[in-house]
Amino acid sequence: MSNQTEEIKRKTILLSEKNNENLKINNHGEKRKSFDWTKYETHLNNDIQKERKKEEKIYVNTLPDIHELEIYQGIITYITDKTVIVDIGFKAEGAIPISEFRNFDIKVGLNIEVMVVKIDYKGQCILSYLKAKTLRNWQKINQAYEKSEVILGYVAARTKGGLIVEIFNIECFLPGSHINVKPVRDYDTYVGKTIEVKVVKINQKTKNVVVSHKVLIEKDIEEQRKEMISKLDKGQVLEGKIKNILPYGAFVDLGGVDALLHITDMSWPHINHPTEVVQLEQELKFVVLGVDKEKNRVQLGLKQLQPHPWNSLDKDLKVGSKVKGKVTVLADYGAFVEIIPGVEALLHISEMSWSTDLSSTQDFVQIGDELEAVILTIDRQERKMSLSVKQLTEDPWINIQNKYTVGSKHIGIVKKFTNFGVLLGLEKGISGVIYTNDLTWTKKLKHSSEFCNINDKLEVIVLSVDPQSRRLNLGHKQLTDNPWDGYEKIYNVGSIHQGVISNVFEKGSSVKFIENENIEAFSPLRFLERKNGSYPKKGEKVEFKIIEFNKDTKKIVVSHTSVYRDKDQKKEQRIRNRKLEKSTLGDIAGLAKLKEKIEKERKK
Repeated sequence: MSNQTEEIKRKTILLSEKNNENLKINNHGEKRKSFDWTKYETHLNNDIQKERKKEEKIYVNTLPDIHELEIYQGIITYITDKTVIVDIGFKAEGAIPISEFRNFDIKVGLNIEVMVVKIDYKGQCILSYLKAKTLRNWQKINQAYEKSEVILGYVAARTKGGLIVEIFNIECFLPGSHINVKPVRDYDTYVGKTIEVKVVKINQKTKNVVVSHKVLIEKDIEEQRKEMISKLDKGQVLEGKIKNILPYGAFVDLGGVDALLHITDMSWPHINHPTEVVQLEQELKFVVLGVDKEKNRVQLGLKQLQPHPWNSLDKDLKVGSKVKGKVTVLADYGAFVEIIPGVEALLHISEMSWSTDLSSTQDFVQIGDELEAVILTIDRQERKMSLSVKQLTEDPWINIQNKYTVGSKHIGIVKKFTNFGVLLGLEKGISGVIYTNDLTWTKKLKHSSEFCNINDKLEVIVLSVDPQSRRLNLGHKQLTDNPWDGYEKIYNVGSIHQGVISNVFEKGSSVKFIENENIEAFSPLRFLERKNGSYPKKGEKVEFKIIEFNKDTKKIVVSHTSVYRDKDQKKEQRIRNRKLEKSTLGDIAGLAKLKEKIEKERKK
């Protein structure tokens, strides 16, 4: 095969020389037309052409399929002071600068990997040993990242925010937060040492690699944690150190395993914050309350190591016994009262007062209040107790209709405003409601707070009593006669009154009558226009005519326009009447003269 190749080369050189002989220079220094290979080949017989094509095919098949930027195996064939010649099996050998082989012992015949950087127009290869090595190392890093492999790296230097770690001769960044599970202050202690890392991030565009040592430590800690948790059982007593304190509890270090000590498991008596019982770095004994081996969670208890306070509760206490306690917790449904440290009983909101006007627990008690109550239920096995305060006194609603008869008058204190009226306290445990429309005959109230204030005393009259639903319906305006009965006669439709514009609105104005400022009327905008086209302003006195009166809804509608229009209409009517009278008298006088004339003619 090599003899055939040499023969092909020799023939190619001979053909090239013949071609050069045909390049002659004319007298003007111009080149003649180059050698015509087509004419040369056409004069050859078919056998020679077939043989030539066969030899060309043999030669081409001996050459490997070479591509740029790919890595190939090569053999060093020659070494000079500046260049290393490498044969990769192509038609021509490639040259690599010897500077790429620093710190590398090379010799003729050595197999190395090289990258084809470029193939020039002559068919010669430009090779690189360093680029092939870099690409191979980059492939190794990507493979390690994909397989999540642990790599041994060399810490080359310290940089801003972390360390530079060399892996496969590629510089990678190790952030300071990924050096250890605990914060590292002195990065210099790691420089010059080898360290195990994992590739956690690769930017393919910028060729940046981020590695971590902390993830390996965390993995070891997690494995140790799983092993320790697998050995824990409910009821075990362990020693631990308070590691962190939060409003809802504390985290305890059990020697590599963090466990939660909830605030409710710190003390039998109620506490507001964990620092009332434990402190940071405090070493204590704890009992294991629960272990979740799937989620690797451990729950501890501290109070469970102490005798339960219910065991020391007075054995003579029973349903009906009176107890004293301190309010420790407030809830929407009631309050918890501490009878002795660690023993709490529920005082439901419905058992606080005979009154039904308690909308929240805070209306009756506050945290820290001391009170007396009677035991409603007690269960020593379940350790539950319920109390009542209202049952310390007799139910005031029994036979209430005898004291608060319909029509009877009483004085109460304003306790609360509601959307529908006023809540009035009459006596302890008894309150009544005054609806907003029962407060006053005359004023139009948007809210009951416009009429009175909290703690004001109001005289009321009982309108209705419902003992079963414990409701008292009270009235204040009913203490006086309804003035609208009299207003109906004074402000009848068609009557005219003097009024003052009290407020101006987009659709009209409110009007107060000069003779009675307690009532207010409304005049639509179309009824406010004066004769000259202007409109009265706030504070002006104007005459108004009543055009609508409704006693039930306390609604009075007035019109200023109707006043002068009525006057104009009356004036026009008077003029028409006068004209009619003159016309009638004239007609009568004419008839009389005509009659007299006719009679004279008859006599003649």
